[in-house]
Amino acid sequence: MSRRRPGKHPWRACPSDAIASHHHSGARNVAPLESTDMSQRRRMFGAAFRVAVLVVSLAVVLALPPKGDLKALVGNLLQEMKKRSTHWGMNMTTTEIIEAMGYPTEIHTITTTDGYILELHRIPRGIKHRSSDRPVVLLQHCFLCSSADYVMNTPDEALAYVLADAGYDVWMPNFRGNTYSRNHVNLDPANVDFWNWNWDHMAVNDVPNSIDYILATTGREDLYYAGWSMGTTVFWAMMSEMPEYNSKVRAMAAMAPVAYMDYSQGPIVELAPYSGEIDTIASLLGIGELFPSAAYMDYLAENFCDSNATFAEVCYNFIFLIAGPDSEELNEEFLPVILAHTPAGSSVHTINHFAQIVLSGKFQKYDYGLLGNLNHYGQNKPPEYNLSAVTTPVGLFWGQTDWVAAPGDVARLAVELPNVAVNHRVNKDQFNHLDFGWSIHPYEYVYKHVLEFFANF
Repeated sequence: MSRRRPGKHPWRACPSDAIASHHHSGARNVAPLESTDMSQRRRMFGAAFRVAVLVVSLAVVLALPPKGDLKALVGNLLQEMKKRSTHWGMNMTTTEIIEAMGYPTEIHTITTTDGYILELHRIPRGIKHRSSDRPVVLLQHCFLCSSADYVMNTPDEALAYVLADAGYDVWMPNFRGNTYSRNHVNLDPANVDFWNWNWDHMAVNDVPNSIDYILATTGREDLYYAGWSMGTTVFWAMMSEMPEYNSKVRAMAAMAPVAYMDYSQGPIVELAPYSGEIDTIASLLGIGELFPSAAYMDYLAENFCDSNATFAEVCYNFIFLIAGPDSEELNEEFLPVILAHTPAGSSVHTINHFAQIVLSGKFQKYDYGLLGNLNHYGQNKPPEYNLSAVTTPVGLFWGQTDWVAAPGDVARLAVELPNVAVNHRVNKDQFNHLDFGWSIHPYEYVYKHVLEFFANF
């Protein structure tokens, strides 16, 4: 585990002690991973930094649209790539994948209070369970993801199908800016102003507006909530700003929960000191979108991440570099499909917000700089979110080798949340950040425990 970045805040509890103090049924007392050799760590993070810089550079280049004949040529090439994609599901939308699996599905749209038009996908009932009395569950996706991440596996291993067949009415909203939510009442995605938001805005607009729409449509008074990564981050922030929504959520399952990032590793940590400059340069160049979903990603997924591809190991190692190690659970069969749908796009400000959390050691609102903070908040520094306002019963589900939602940070989160009903360490020594949705056996390691947690509320 990486060492704590010193001098950021007064919290000094040992991670293993923090977990012990919040030990509930189903939780396991596990100490943080031992430190690796320092020279090996330097090489690892040096490689992470070089890869991350390359990826960011490619993102900037690809975000600039080609002109004239070159634009037509690129368009033709991308269309040809798409035609040649042979993997099941690569060219399907979320609802098309659901229908192909034999499940009913619906598409809904809402307009947020600040004008973004979001697409929500629904599985109103399952195949194995058709009861008319179906509690509602909202599945909120991770950063750069979409609703597709909950359906890209076999029905017994994808969370949306598992919940539908367990008797739930399943709803999957898509955050602003991703593949399915690229519309606004006035702004166009080609305009940099369309991307002028971070996850603070999702917390007070996207999620509460989705909850209100779902409850109004179904006639229910409350719902269950399952979030993965950023899907948990915005939940904590929403409850801090709008605590009245605690009464609308019966229980919240937090998979790979992210609030603090003091123990995080990988490219985001190495790039964090430069994130503000990258954000500023991108804005000056008129670039607000980060990693849009595009046909070239389909091409890379099929030609580099297929299990039979020559460079498959390069693709797999890049994933481990971002999420943490776990070669046993890498879903090679579905990986080309997953990567054809991911990244699904977000704003540059959103990743910068996470980088700010890394640097500050605080779970706080977006830092606009001195003058910007005075304008937005009336104070020099951004306000911190109040985790004690999250009174909804929470289940924490975390992995020992998760480099984003690191065990030490989850331990701190568990201490600060007032109503942790379950603190569950995945029963596998290697289980990383992406395994919560992309692995071979997520039902055995995670989803069956989520079902048990929900059944108690």
